[in-house]
Amino acid sequence: MKVITVNLSDSQEKALSYIAVDPTEWLNFVATDRARIAIDEIAKICVEQCLANNIQIPGSKDAMVDLAFQNGWVITAAQRQAQAEAEAAARAQAAQTEGA
Repeated sequence: MKVITVNLSDSQEKALSYIAVDPTEWLNFVATDRARIAIDEIAKICVEQCLANNIQIPGSKDAMVDLAFQNGWVITAAQRQAQAEAEAAARAQAAQTEGA
């Protein structure tokens, strides 16, 4: 299990204490629930890809997440962002070349 630290200013911590009895517990819930949603999304992609490619479907969602990343069926948000930036730069370069 990985520990992720969140740095809050005093005002941010006070604001969270306004909406949550235990801000740490609340942040943990938000992060783990969003991760659960992402795991479900990735598991669905994995099952679809396994069926389409005649690959045995893993027996757990953790294994499905691993398989999906290993096979490139899903990539990280950072990788998607880098791809989008590269595509935008390529389009800008092509437009500049066409205009020259």
